[in-house]
Amino acid sequence: MTLLDAPEPESAPAALPPDESTPALIAYHLARNGKGEPLGPIAPGEPPEEGGGFIWIHMFRDSPAGQGWLHGAKLVPVVFNALTADETRPRCTVHDGGVILNLRGVNLNPGAEPEDMVSIRLWVQGTRVVSVVRNPLAAVLDIRDEIARGQGPTTPGDLVARLALRLADRTEPIVAHLNERIDTLEEEMLFGGTENVSRHELGDIRAMSIQMRRYMFPQRDALSTFEIEDLTWLTKADRVRLREATERVTRLGEELDAIRERAQVVQDQLMDARSEQMNHQMLVLSVVAAIFLPLGFITGLLGINVGGMPGVESPAAFWIVCLLLVLICAGQLILFRQMGLLGRRKRRRGAGPVQIDDPS
Repeated sequence: MTLLDAPEPESAPAALPPDESTPALIAYHLARNGKGEPLGPIAPGEPPEEGGGFIWIHMFRDSPAGQGWLHGAKLVPVVFNALTADETRPRCTVHDGGVILNLRGVNLNPGAEPEDMVSIRLWVQGTRVVSVVRNPLAAVLDIRDEIARGQGPTTPGDLVARLALRLADRTEPIVAHLNERIDTLEEEMLFGGTENVSRHELGDIRAMSIQMRRYMFPQRDALSTFEIEDLTWLTKADRVRLREATERVTRLGEELDAIRERAQVVQDQLMDARSEQMNHQMLVLSVVAAIFLPLGFITGLLGINVGGMPGVESPAAFWIVCLLLVLICAGQLILFRQMGLLGRRKRRRGAGPVQIDDPS
């Protein structure tokens, strides 16, 4: 049975369709010297060749061609379910001499957010690698370009390592841009004050770093597990490349951790500044209330309509009361200033500013 004769599934979840640069299904025969030869329609049940390299079959899960191949390949249920699952997280599972491997890469498709990371599901054997995606992945195009130049992967382990490294290559600019954005916010906080810091920008940086970090460390663990598994078809060179990919992913995860923590520090500074501003406003209101409280008490006391009020018959009593209120107000202002509630206390003579050593 050929690929064209394979039955199509009744329905499939909607996903971003492949374009002209990313066919729905591709297959290569990759030799040990890195030369790759495109293959025609591959029968789903056709056994992989023994010796002389390996076969790489890549497809879009939701395309008719991809669904037809998957349903006709007679894969064991564990492998089939792993390749067609709707939601995946990076993982590595050894099954019957092969490896089920899920990886994630940043979403660079038009109109998509980079942090909405695209998954690639792999079924890796000694003579065949099957990879399945729902949306186009730039790392796959990079591998195809290498094959076109005659510098393709030489072993299944080399293919996985190259995919992991290309995924890291595509992620690094996104992480570097996040670093630049948080650097800008920290400079605005340092030189321009909290009023110049965009809370929306800060929230976006935190959300992106948290969402990308969710997959970085599981991906590191998946690659590390794959590298240490006792697989006869995994060469020493493959393990070295996988270790390098693991270290790259680890570094990206650590940078995302640092970005998240720096964003949290900026958020804490914003909250502290806002709290300090509110405290200052409450202090001003309290001082104003404290100033007018005794003044209001005196004027209220003198305004009661009972007999025996002093100064009722004196024409100078009003001005005496006004002078008394002014003196009380002035006394309160002096007292509050001495208590540090108004302005700043004068620095004592001889008490200069704290000296800081010049680092130069």
